[in-house]
Amino acid sequence: MADKRYDLIVIGAGPGGYSAAIRAAQLGFSVACIDKRASLGGTCLNVGCIPSKALLESSERYVEARDRLAEHGVAVDGVSLDLTAMLARKDKVVEDLTKGVAFLFRKNGIEAIVGRARIAGPGRVAVRPADGGVQARTLECDRILIATGSETAALDGLEIDEERILSSTGALSLSAVPDRMVVVGGGYIGLEMGSVWSRLGARVTVVEYLDTILPTMDGEVARQMARALARQGMTFRTGTRVAEARRHGGGLRIAVEPAAGDGDAETIDCDVVLVAVGRRPFTEGLGLEEAGVRRDARGFIAVDTRFETDAKGIFAIGDAIPGPMLAHKAEEEGIAAVELMAGQAGHVNYDAIPGVVYTEPEAASVGRTEEALREQGQRVRVGRFPFSANARARSRAEVDGFVKVLADAETDAVLGAHIVGPEAGTMIAELALAIEFGASSEDIARTCHAHPTLNEAIKEAALAVEGREIHI
Repeated sequence: MADKRYDLIVIGAGPGGYSAAIRAAQLGFSVACIDKRASLGGTCLNVGCIPSKALLESSERYVEARDRLAEHGVAVDGVSLDLTAMLARKDKVVEDLTKGVAFLFRKNGIEAIVGRARIAGPGRVAVRPADGGVQARTLECDRILIATGSETAALDGLEIDEERILSSTGALSLSAVPDRMVVVGGGYIGLEMGSVWSRLGARVTVVEYLDTILPTMDGEVARQMARALARQGMTFRTGTRVAEARRHGGGLRIAVEPAAGDGDAETIDCDVVLVAVGRRPFTEGLGLEEAGVRRDARGFIAVDTRFETDAKGIFAIGDAIPGPMLAHKAEEEGIAAVELMAGQAGHVNYDAIPGVVYTEPEAASVGRTEEALREQGQRVRVGRFPFSANARARSRAEVDGFVKVLADAETDAVLGAHIVGPEAGTMIAELALAIEFGASSEDIARTCHAHPTLNEAIKEAALAVEGREIHI
C-alpha cells in the first residue's frame, strides 16, 4: 500500500536532482526528492565542489598574504595558518548552501525525503531509512528520475581508509598539514586538492598513469598548467603507475613503476595518499535490473535523447549516464529532462559544456581541443593571446597563461576555446555562449569589450584567428 502519489520522484538531491525537482515544481508537477543525506545538495555541496572551492579560495588568500601582497605595497608581517578556522569556514559555507537548497524545496512545495531508494516496480519507489533500517515506505508516481551521481573510483593496491589513504572526501578534512602527500591522478580533483595542501605547506607529488596531467584538456593547456604548478612546488610523475602502498614507520611507502612496464620500480615515502583516479556512477542497489533499466559495463545507465531509459517512465541524468561528470552538466540535463516530460523543448548542447580546474592559475575549456579536431581531419585556424599582454592582468600581477580560440577554417565558427589564467572559469562562459549560438571568431572580435578587463584577452585571441590582434 503506497502512502502518497506524485507526478515525479527524483532519486538524488545533488545539483542535477535538486535542479530537476525545482524546475518540475515550477512546471506544476507534484515532486518528492529522495536522498540518503539529511543535508541536501549531494556530493557536490556536501563533500565535493563547494568545500573544495572554499579551501582553494582560503589557501590562495593565505599564499597571497604571505607571498604576494608586498608587490602591491601591502606589508603584512607574521602571516600564520589557522587550519582549524579555515576548515570551520569551509563547513559554514557548506552548511549555508545546503540550507539554501532546503529553503528552495520548501518554497517550491517539494517534499524532501531522507532515505535509501529502490525502484519497486512501475511507478513505485521503496524508501528505507538511511541508517540501514528495514522498515520501508512505498511511494507511487507517474515518473522516476534517477540522479544518484557518482562515487570515488577505487584503485587496486590502495584501499581507502580516510586516515592515510584518502578519497577527495577525506582530503577535505585533514586535521593537520601533512609534510608529504602523494596524489594518485593528475585530473581536476587531484590537482585542486593537491594545490590546497601544497599551498599550506605539504610537499606534493602527483603520480599520473598517462603521459600528461589533465589528459582530457587541450595539450597547450596541460603543458602550461604543469609548468605553473611545478613553479609552485608540486612534483609530477607522469607515465607512472602505483603498484602498491604499505605502512612504513609513521607513514606510507608507495611503490611506483613506469606505466609502460619498461623500467624499474621505485618507492616514494609520504604521510598520506590521495586517490583521485576518477569517479564511477553510483547506480548499484537501485533495483535497476528488476525494473528493466539497462546499464553498460561501467555502470552507466543507457538513455535516449529524452533521458528516458529502456523502462518507460524511468529517466536518468548526470553522473549516472555517460558524459562528463560535472555538476553543471547534471543541472542542464535535469532541467531539460523535466521540460521534455512537460512537453517543452528542453535540450543540452554537449559541445557547449565548459570544464574548469580551480587551481591558480585556473584552466577552463569548452568545445573541442586542437588535438581532437586535427585527429578528426578538421581544418582549423588558431588564435592565441597571452595574459602577459593584457592590461588588467598586468595590473593584478597575474600574467600566467593565455586564451586560445579554435575556429573552423572555412566557416569561422568557433569549435573550441581554452583558457589558462586568472578567472578562467568565469571567462569561459563568454566562449560557451559563442558556441551555443554558433558565433564565429569574427563575431567575438567585433564585440566591444570593456577596457581594461581580462575578457579583452578573449577579443584579442579571436582577432588573432585572422592574424590581426592589436596589443601584441
